[in-house]
Amino acid sequence: MQYTYVNNQQALDEFCHQASSAPAIAVDTEFVRTRTLYPKLGLIQIYDGRSLVLVDPLAIDDCSSLKALLTNQKVVKVLHSCSEDLETFWHAYGLVPSPVFDTQFAASLVGMGTSLGYAKLVETMLGEVLDKGESRTDWLARPLSSQQLEYAANDVWFLFDLYPTLLGQVNAQNKLDWVYSEMALLATKKCTAALPEYAYLGFKNNWKLSGRSLYLLQMLAKWRLNRARAKDMALNFVVKEQNLWNIAKLQPQTKQALSNIQGMGHHEVRIHGDELLEIVNQAQQADPSQFPPRVERLTDYDAYKNTVASIKTICQNIADTKHIPIELVGSKKQVNQLIKWCWFDQDETRLHGLVPDLINGWRGAMFTEKLLSNQNLNLASAMTEEA
Repeated sequence: MQYTYVNNQQALDEFCHQASSAPAIAVDTEFVRTRTLYPKLGLIQIYDGRSLVLVDPLAIDDCSSLKALLTNQKVVKVLHSCSEDLETFWHAYGLVPSPVFDTQFAASLVGMGTSLGYAKLVETMLGEVLDKGESRTDWLARPLSSQQLEYAANDVWFLFDLYPTLLGQVNAQNKLDWVYSEMALLATKKCTAALPEYAYLGFKNNWKLSGRSLYLLQMLAKWRLNRARAKDMALNFVVKEQNLWNIAKLQPQTKQALSNIQGMGHHEVRIHGDELLEIVNQAQQADPSQFPPRVERLTDYDAYKNTVASIKTICQNIADTKHIPIELVGSKKQVNQLIKWCWFDQDETRLHGLVPDLINGWRGAMFTEKLLSNQNLNLASAMTEEA
């Protein structure tokens, strides 16, 4: 295996021009995400079957040729378990690669197992055993060692060889469109920013609060997300979720009372104490008309268990008919996502302008009619209204 370390625009432009004529390229990223909200891109690996390059994004200011390559619709981008890679590209360049062929998803479609790791897939299909010793390295440090670079290069060198076989297998089963559809759906989610005013809906135990306490939680969650974005800090490195929930419940009036909250860190009080107390004060002055409705729970609905069972039956029938794992058809999370979308007044999926996975993309054609026609489901009226 030979690779070229690309740290200047001319070399990048020349490679991207060459790769733009390839039918497919293998792509991977290395990034760091320890205390930050967003991943920090440290290296981009690309192999077009002729040249393998390791692109240093820290050294190149103009990456327009790379962006054009990543969005070139004539060039398939082959990635493995690409969720974090898509997110990294989105925050680094404001784009996601397209079209994307994900080898992990493709392997699961053809019966090789769900959530198969890259090293295991390479060993299974190519008989090569990869060294994962550099997986926790600091990819923002310079210079990168030869061991780090070789590790990074391996991630696309073998990935490129996996593609033709997996492509042939999914094509033989008429599931290639499913791969592209699933990755397009994933890309849409990665590009959809969470709305700060609804950040509290993702908190555990939010349903236990109501009235002014819930309103305070809403304000605190919004403040934390905005602060995390402004400072590029992981959410719990601003203030831990449980601490915000406790503040919302107890509504402390002083820094001493804030410090007395179990689990509240001294640094959280020292850095954010004044702002937190001001938010508490604002919530206490608010008119009740501003309070959000109590958070709904699926388990509060009598029809929930039967509805889940009916949807799971549909999932199993589809899985059996299409010869794919039921986990790919509909996970517990995806089933709950659909039910919330149909039943809840405040549903995160709808609030962010998205559509539930089960009635979207490649699943939609198989699910929608079955869901609407099933007499045991309590979804038909809501789905019809949304349509």
